[in-house]
Amino acid sequence: MRATPSDHAAALSQGAAAAVDILEAARTELADTTLPLAVPEAQEARHWIRESLAQLDDYVIPRYRSLDAPLLAVVGGSTGAGKSTLVNALVGYPVTRAGAIRPTTRQPILLHHPQDAGWFEGHRILPSLERIRGNVSASPVPANQAGAAPDAQAITSLVLVGHHHVPQGIALLDAPDVDSISDDNRRLAGQLLAAADLWVFVTTANRYADAVPWRLLLDAASRDITVAVVLDRVPPAAENEVRTDLQSMLDRQGLGAAKLFVVPESPLDDLGMLPEESVAPLRHWLGALAANAGGRADVARRTLNGAVNAVSIRMEGIAAAAAAQDLAARELESSCLHEYEQALIRILDATKDGALLRGEVLARWQDFVGTGEFFRALEQNIGRMRDRVGAFFRGEPAPAVKVETAIETGLQAVILDEAATAAENVDRRWRSDTAGRHLLGADDLSGTGNGFDAKAAAAIRSWQEGLMEMIRTQGQGKRTQARWLSFGVNGLGAALMVVVFSMTAGLSGLEIGIAGGTAVVGQKLLEAVFGEDAVRRLAQQARDDLHTQCQRLLDDEKERFLSRLAAAHPRSGTELFRHAKALRSLAGAA
Repeated sequence: MRATPSDHAAALSQGAAAAVDILEAARTELADTTLPLAVPEAQEARHWIRESLAQLDDYVIPRYRSLDAPLLAVVGGSTGAGKSTLVNALVGYPVTRAGAIRPTTRQPILLHHPQDAGWFEGHRILPSLERIRGNVSASPVPANQAGAAPDAQAITSLVLVGHHHVPQGIALLDAPDVDSISDDNRRLAGQLLAAADLWVFVTTANRYADAVPWRLLLDAASRDITVAVVLDRVPPAAENEVRTDLQSMLDRQGLGAAKLFVVPESPLDDLGMLPEESVAPLRHWLGALAANAGGRADVARRTLNGAVNAVSIRMEGIAAAAAAQDLAARELESSCLHEYEQALIRILDATKDGALLRGEVLARWQDFVGTGEFFRALEQNIGRMRDRVGAFFRGEPAPAVKVETAIETGLQAVILDEAATAAENVDRRWRSDTAGRHLLGADDLSGTGNGFDAKAAAAIRSWQEGLMEMIRTQGQGKRTQARWLSFGVNGLGAALMVVVFSMTAGLSGLEIGIAGGTAVVGQKLLEAVFGEDAVRRLAQQARDDLHTQCQRLLDDEKERFLSRLAAAHPRSGTELFRHAKALRSLAGAA
């Protein structure tokens, strides 16, 4: 069965709807991409994001949603090129302001046939610009008085003017200067040109080789936009020479297919209008294009295809920048994790090598257990130790709490020092990297966080309290509980702490004998109460709990760095690459 025109229209409608879904998904991904880290690719990629979003919102998605809408021809060009004068000549009536004062066009004016008004009164295209309905004066006024006066506040609006002299099926938009002294004017000109189905680019015999317009023309060539180049104010004697030179430049830059129209230098009439015949070729070309539905569709699809392809290329660049962000983020995170992991290792090493049994801890332990008779009793008969030690401790209890306090102080000093070292190392490494330096800003994170010393002390006390609870729990089933635990929960806890810190690597000379001897006392004391296997389990549990407490402390500290990284939300670029590929396929099928 042969397909009918209605079948073809339905297929086109379904294809356009599917394309809009692809475009909307890509737009959502772009809008969610911020590229927060200061990697070399980020600044340009952020600009690409803004450009791509504007292109999708102002032109690509609206055009896919209404493929049969009139063409939008944007008249753009350099300052003083005669754009407004040309537009007035095309309409045959002064409708937009022309004159010597710059800029004459600040508020863009969109001219359309009255029956095409519905396509432009809403926000189908250029949704960020408000609409103002303009009226044509019943009697002609000079071009330097026509249209709206330049207004710095009016740049965010679009003046709509309906006129029967504008061919139905095409609209003309008089845009600001592409090289205006006003940043806002230049941005608006770029936005309008990006929303065009075709460009009518106006230059002059004196300025056709200027850099700014050629940058835009080359961009048009890269996006395969239909372009008509108008060479304005050409002296008759120089027309052939200038036309030939400009055509040669267009050919070299891939714009050989662009229509080239020459407007001879002519005096203006009393209304500031060009002679009608000077723009007749351009008017006839636009009129023929407007009257040819198939030709309009070809122009729209060609420009649409180029615009989608341009967005896909930019999106690939954005995806590459996002991948660079992800790599930078992982490197910053890795350096932070490494430094704090090393800090934890150094803290735990300090608890294993006997270093904490030096100084104050050793002195307080000696005060607690004493020497002389206690050691001799231990050496003579470990079997009688239970009774001898019980008698030793039945008087006033020795100050076991002082041992705990000394251990807390010594361990806290180690933790504070290693945490500060880790922070200093991370701060230094991050500041050596552009992305890390940007995340840290003026903040100095090279020391420990506020209140960390108190947190460390609290963690150590919590560890000690847990250790005492283990002693109580372990001693509940012992027959000697009344004799030992009635006086010595703190004493046994202190002994267990000494056992935990009893390895003597790192000590030398007399310290080895003292630390080793006192550790033996503590271990034998515990074994006499709980047994050798139980002591081994208690010591291992105490080490594991200390590891957990130190890990938590350092995890909180490194969050001062990692939270900044997490808040930045760098993306991997994987989804962006996927959407870019989908857009490239869409452009190829358009």
